Amino acid sequence: MSDLLGLGFIVLLIVAGLVAIKVLANPRPRTSDEFERNAAENTTMVGALMNALHDVTDPGAERAKEVRMQMKEGRYRKKKREGKAGGDAETGHGS
Repeated sequence: MSDLLGLGFIVLLIVAGLVAIKVLANPRPRTSDEFERNAAENTTMVGALMNALHDVTDPGAERAKEVRMQMKEGRYRKKKREGKAGGDAETGHGS
């Protein structure tokens, strides 16, 4: 009799675990505005520390982000091309 009670308890635990996983697996529906608002309000200390740590450990990522923004705006390397088109002011050659 006690074997059946133990087996019933184990089966109950397994079924309860499966139901809990099923319930937790379904995300709560939310709009994009609600997501953006929550993301802006809930900047955690851990998230801020991870961003700072990433900037310190990978300084090239900051430059890459800047280059991507310049390429999207269409102004990447324009200063270098404009400087070369007017002659070499640094070396004294040109007009």
